[in-house]
Amino acid sequence: MSFSARWGLFGGSFDPVHAGHLHAARAAREALGLERVLFVPARQSPHKLDRDLAAGDARVELLELAIAGEPDFVVDSRELRRAGPSFTLDTVRELVAERPRGELALIVGSDNLRGLPDWRGVHDLLELVRPVVVHRSEHPEELLVGLEGRLKARELAALRDGFLRLPPVDCSSTELREKLARGEALGAALPPGVEARIRELGLYREVD
Repeated sequence: MSFSARWGLFGGSFDPVHAGHLHAARAAREALGLERVLFVPARQSPHKLDRDLAAGDARVELLELAIAGEPDFVVDSRELRRAGPSFTLDTVRELVAERPRGELALIVGSDNLRGLPDWRGVHDLLELVRPVVVHRSEHPEELLVGLEGRLKARELAALRDGFLRLPPVDCSSTELREKLARGEALGAALPPGVEARIRELGLYREVD
């Protein structure tokens, strides 16, 4: 891939942040030569309105622990300060206004591709960013099946050009929350210090 984007935007619930998130961010930084990667925790995903998240300040604290020692990684909490669901387009527009001469890469997991056409202002969004699609597939073209006709040809081409294949990292926030609720130790699945702080804060405990 050949990108001139210098900053990367990595949004999500980060509930909790795990080793897979850091793996994806590092790979994108190396592949694109990013000067900075912004981790932007959502106040509430518009696609997961029925799920309660851990408090925003707790997720920020865990993110800051996770990226300690990574000077190119920064936690940006602007979505937590905005009311209502967190829309990526709003965040991108703010960042573009703040850095009108900068370029922005949007780091997206392949599991989010199917729903991408339903994102608010997706066509405007893809005009403002260079998408980076982190995936594990040996046949990435299959990831675009079903998107034809829902996205423009140039948008599909941008997604295709932004494919970034990573070796598998067996991490899922959902599975990690379930294991934490059962009191299981997670080892390398969580960045150093994160598991201990989760337990100190009493997060993700099973409710009787």
